[in-house]
Amino acid sequence: MEAIKKTDLSKEEIIQAYKYVVRGRRLDERLWQLTRIGKTSFNISGQGAEVAQVAMSLAFTPEKDYFLPYYRDMTASMVWGMTAKDILLGSFGKEADPSSHGRQMPNHYGSKAHHIVSGSSTVSTQMPIATGVAYSARLENADFVTVVTTGEGSANQGEVREAMNFAGVKHLPLIFVIENNGYAISVPIEQQYAGNFSDRAKGYGFSGETIDGSDFAKVYLAFKTAVAEARAGKGPKLIELKVERLTSHSSDDDQSVYRSKEEIELMKKQDSLHIFQKQLLEEGYLTPELIEEIEQEIQEEVNTATDEAEKMPDPLASSLLDEVYASN
Repeated sequence: MEAIKKTDLSKEEIIQAYKYVVRGRRLDERLWQLTRIGKTSFNISGQGAEVAQVAMSLAFTPEKDYFLPYYRDMTASMVWGMTAKDILLGSFGKEADPSSHGRQMPNHYGSKAHHIVSGSSTVSTQMPIATGVAYSARLENADFVTVVTTGEGSANQGEVREAMNFAGVKHLPLIFVIENNGYAISVPIEQQYAGNFSDRAKGYGFSGETIDGSDFAKVYLAFKTAVAEARAGKGPKLIELKVERLTSHSSDDDQSVYRSKEEIELMKKQDSLHIFQKQLLEEGYLTPELIEEIEQEIQEEVNTATDEAEKMPDPLASSLLDEVYASN
């Protein structure tokens, strides 16, 4: 593991990063609970990818950069500025939901205020849209970088090739991220593609890199470099993050049907949250007492956000078409 001190982030920033990771995990667990008791309809989890998402997001400047997430990027979206309550409003389908005012499925993250562009349920369609966002930076001579994410299964869609080709031709300030958790729903990577995914970048005229998503410092430093290069006009980059998918594909799936007990147990032992926590303890950023204090703080935050979001009003039927079309 890369030493945390190599990031040059302060102790306070590292502790804040750990809080983001814990917040993402505990909120995700709450969302699963809500589906199981029938208060919400669906959840698709990012458990296992939180450390990578936090490290990635901290390398950007959300005040000016743009993020086009995919459905597992809840933790990353909170680093960019969304709150636990914002996420819960979307899961409950409330009018105040900043992503879509309760009009989309859960896990479609968006916030105009935080430069998070909401995606479609059709996988990887955010990729060509991201090239448009990045192209606008070139056309307007603006100083912002765009980052777009998807899973390795979704990355086999044709839109991804089109987006990467356009980004390479136009030399756009755009970072493509593949969060590779090894499964496209129930299909393992050995049945999805051959070779190393990040090598595909060479075919479009830019570089690619594969990184262990449980290594916070290595992920952060890779994105810090990629962002600096993109902002300096050096073009796009493809970063493949190797992460775990600790849960089933979604709340409608059962991974025990296609993954062995041994594989699932091994995966849990490789939980990036525990790896990150252990590293921070060893390097002196955390203490057992501080870990417990953070857990209590986050649990109270999630509880409060859940109660407040559930009490918010539902959308009115008469407002169904509001904000679907742009006003003149």
